[in-house]
Amino acid sequence: MTTARIPAGNPEMRGVRLVAVLLALTVVSGLIDAVSYLGLGRVFTANMTGNVVVLGFAAAGAAGFSVPHTATSLVCFLLGAVAGGRVAARRKGGSRRAWARWTLAAEALLVGVSAVVAFAWPDTAGTRYALIALTAFAMGLRNATVRRLGVPDLTTTVLTMTLTGLAADSRLGDGTGKRSPRRTASVVAMLGGAFLGAWLVLHHGLGIPLLIAALASGVLAVVASGRE
Repeated sequence: MTTARIPAGNPEMRGVRLVAVLLALTVVSGLIDAVSYLGLGRVFTANMTGNVVVLGFAAAGAAGFSVPHTATSLVCFLLGAVAGGRVAARRKGGSRRAWARWTLAAEALLVGVSAVVAFAWPDTAGTRYALIALTAFAMGLRNATVRRLGVPDLTTTVLTMTLTGLAADSRLGDGTGKRSPRRTASVVAMLGGAFLGAWLVLHHGLGIPLLIAALASGVLAVVASGRE
């Protein structure tokens, strides 16, 4: 059996491919949204498509939804995306590997702090806002980076177009089956992360899923490469 050799002089190629990294981050997104939606008052901090809809529900006075919680998530996500955009502008033309690793390290730090807050001060109003702000900012930072990396069909947080592509390009659609394995893996990753996150929230509280998400992002920061 032969294995492909990575050129010794090209550190950009060393490590886990971005496709695998982004699939793992999709699992993390499922964990984060399980924590936020089930544990922080029906608000999303990774999936902003759902969050905009939730804001509409809250503004209309639907029971169980909060305008302040949802607005905090949206604002912090946008601030994170702004920060990610500024980093992208400064690193334009630089190493994808270094850029991805820096962003994932920042995400791991932010989510790790949120885990500490969840363990230290559970079940307080201040804790809810802190967790919403920290995780939403982290997800905005990550999404800005993922968008610039431009790996097809792997947004890590939104599946609407992924599901559309699966159906439209299936044998029942145009028959091409284009990129179906990657799209299918993305859906499975999100579903798996949401299931795991929900189970952990329901049985163990908010701190453990946040800690797992932080550790996963930290590991990915160490092993990510710049190749797709």
